[in-house]
Amino acid sequence: MAKTSRKNSPSNASVQEAIGHAPVVLDIEGLSLNADDRRRLKHPLTGGLILFGRNWQSRAQVTQLCAEIKSIRPDVLICVDHEGGRVQRFRTDGFTHLPPMRALGEMWMKDGKKPEGHGAMAAMDSASACGYVLASELRACGVDLSFTPVLDLDWGESAVIGDRAFSGDARVATTLARAVMQGLLHGGMANCGKHFPGHGHVAADSHVAVPVDKRSLKAIMADDAKPYEWLSTVLTSVMPAHVIYPKVDSLPAGFSPRWLQDILRGQLGFTGAIFSDDLSMEGASVAGSHTQGAIAALNAGCDMVLLCNQSIKGGQAVDALLDGLSAALGEGLWSPSPDSEARRLDLLPQQAPMPWDELMHHAPYHQALSRLP
Repeated sequence: MAKTSRKNSPSNASVQEAIGHAPVVLDIEGLSLNADDRRRLKHPLTGGLILFGRNWQSRAQVTQLCAEIKSIRPDVLICVDHEGGRVQRFRTDGFTHLPPMRALGEMWMKDGKKPEGHGAMAAMDSASACGYVLASELRACGVDLSFTPVLDLDWGESAVIGDRAFSGDARVATTLARAVMQGLLHGGMANCGKHFPGHGHVAADSHVAVPVDKRSLKAIMADDAKPYEWLSTVLTSVMPAHVIYPKVDSLPAGFSPRWLQDILRGQLGFTGAIFSDDLSMEGASVAGSHTQGAIAALNAGCDMVLLCNQSIKGGQAVDALLDGLSAALGEGLWSPSPDSEARRLDLLPQQAPMPWDELMHHAPYHQALSRLP
């Protein structure tokens, strides 16, 4: 009954007006698509799908899953959080166990008996190798984008960031992130710097709390936001933090036009795509319901909005978001953006991936493996 009523519901008439901007990134429950997943993928507001560990069983399985997703919607952006270290969704069946990014920062500082600066150069080479291995393995399975690299600085405050950060020095973090991005590009993948303007200075975890960073705008821009300034010409996408910086705005950065439009785009000159962080996180709760959060994020300047881990047990929350955004569109509470859609499409890989079996015999891949920390 639900399928019939949804197919004929008034919201589907109004949602046709949104064709040309598909801002929602959703997830799926299992190892393959079910009828609800297929229906949601066909929704005009669906522009991306994020995979998690529960969606992984083997390379063959996830490759088939990605192929089926693309058969339904070739333009859907298939994403994953796959940074290395403790945030790596696929770890078995041949996938390389990548190091946490802190390992690269530590390598930077170790010259050993070599000339000064040897550690830094070796770390940059390893960073490019990490990016290339990461991208080429994911692309071989049909994944389009990993939400990496983490640009947060390691202040020793945030456990949720911790060794995901390259360094506490913005110069080191920026240089190593640029090298990772070079590797990602070599592997056929765009990048996503996160979590703007910086999550590393707060102890609270935005997955389960609402972090507050009480520093001044001047202090934040002088340190944490520097990587975004220095990488403005090579960043292809950015994910803002669910952190409140009360001396700048009362809203978390991902819902703040001040942070996204005035500072990130205006002051820092960023021209790529902006993803909201997961709207189901506690740090997003200040914006209200998932639909209210999505509207606030889109109106603040996000091009795409993520809703994660809500497809489980029927996915009513996912349907509520799609229906809610459709209704809100009809009410004029947000407007589709052709520019946002163009930025989303720019993140799709431009070339077909190298198949896994060919990759395993590809000399540059083996060279990259030899350079990992």
